[in-house]
Amino acid sequence: MLVKVFGAAVQGIDATLITIEVNCSRGIRFLLVGLPDTSVKESHERIVSALEVNGLKFPRKQIVINMAPADIRKEGSAYDLPLAIGVLAASESVKTDKLCDYLIMGELSLDGTILPLRGALPIAIMAKENGFKGLILPLQNAKEAAVVEGLDVYGVSNILEVVDFFNDVKLPEITRVDLDKEFRNNISNYELDFSDVKGQENVKRAIEVAAAGGHNIIMVGPPGSGKSMMAKRVPSILPPFTIDEALETTKIHSVAGRTDLNSSLMFTRPFQTPHHSISNVAMVGGGASPQPGEISLAHNGVLFLDELPEFNRSVLEVLRQPLEDREITISRSKYSVKYPAGFMLVAAMNPCPCGYHNHPDRECVCSSGSVLKYLNKISGPLLDRIDIQIEIVPVPFDKISSKAASEKSEDIRNRVIKAREIQKQRFRKVKGVHCNAQMTSRMLHRFAEPDPAGLKLLKAAMERRSLSARAYDRILKVSRTIADIDQSENIKSIHLAEAINYRNLDSENWAYR
Repeated sequence: MLVKVFGAAVQGIDATLITIEVNCSRGIRFLLVGLPDTSVKESHERIVSALEVNGLKFPRKQIVINMAPADIRKEGSAYDLPLAIGVLAASESVKTDKLCDYLIMGELSLDGTILPLRGALPIAIMAKENGFKGLILPLQNAKEAAVVEGLDVYGVSNILEVVDFFNDVKLPEITRVDLDKEFRNNISNYELDFSDVKGQENVKRAIEVAAAGGHNIIMVGPPGSGKSMMAKRVPSILPPFTIDEALETTKIHSVAGRTDLNSSLMFTRPFQTPHHSISNVAMVGGGASPQPGEISLAHNGVLFLDELPEFNRSVLEVLRQPLEDREITISRSKYSVKYPAGFMLVAAMNPCPCGYHNHPDRECVCSSGSVLKYLNKISGPLLDRIDIQIEIVPVPFDKISSKAASEKSEDIRNRVIKAREIQKQRFRKVKGVHCNAQMTSRMLHRFAEPDPAGLKLLKAAMERRSLSARAYDRILKVSRTIADIDQSENIKSIHLAEAINYRNLDSENWAYR
């Protein structure tokens, strides 16, 4: 008897429909074709054990299984459950009348327990698009898949539950998720808050500007000045997730196996902090079976690079294209996958090898040449893509010991949201542009043109500080964001003056001060 069961293969952050054809005939062989990898081929032993432990019989016949389309490589152990159901259906142990309405995925243990899988959300989205009535998958992944409306999601924990479902013995409960309620309860659930940060008002302001305009920021300061502390609190002032952003981000983390089991969606923006020993592949994604890298896991969130000059030069250089295009393409001989990479870069570094260059109290032991060499580890093109450069000085004792309450993240976030709303209206007709940091040179002339007094100030600053030409556009973008925070339609001299102060590293004599 020939039957068809439906599964899915995840490629990139999208899923592809896999048709599993099972033919049971006279003989005593087991053949599995359709480009399966080793883990799929090993499913035979797991299926036999799972069926026997649960009182079901593996048919003593010739079984031929084809996984179509045959040109897509089938990887992973999540095909165990559809293969097992297909074998039972072909041997007439399971009714076939409902098989075509449901997509089935799940890994089997030897006792028939169904183990969780990766990519539940993209699989559910694909099932909905292909007109399936429902989806059967492990119980731990049910809430994640249930966010897709119009799809009956059944979470199962044992193969017997699936057999009973198709034989109309017992129906498992449909998993439902109240997405609006979960969003309301979790949207601002941040453990870290800017109220914990004492002093550093100028740095907080720079981070607020960066968050409001989607700008990349680098903080330069001695050890212990609070760079990492403030960076970890950046997600708490970013605008809350929209449902579309939450879906897209959850898809990426689901494919990478980073989602919280028994949870529906990600409700807070991701914060990725790779170690400086990270490789190129781990940063951008890839591998024999391509997986999202750190830049894709930080999509719609923050990528924090601490001790920036300590990163391998080649790792920093691969960031240039994703910072510009907000996506990364991983190419292989037979196919290529695209991963989104729209992140906000927050970097931190010491000003010199010893860490005390320009320190108010401690003397730097580094020569000016070694300071310059240290700074040159970061290339000009990468620095060009970082809009805000802020120097940090240590917090004085009276500020550290002060009991006065600092401004909460919620208050800062409200100002950021208002500024983002202005930008949303400004770029509503421009595809792919959502914030000031994404403006092109042509758009700068339209939306960020300073008045004559501002131009005069900008010219004087560029000449006095020996700023490079690349700093010009960055200053205009940042000043546009500062004007948005102040609810100002035009860019004023005060906005330009603040933006100019955020370009310290561009100054030619910075290392020699």
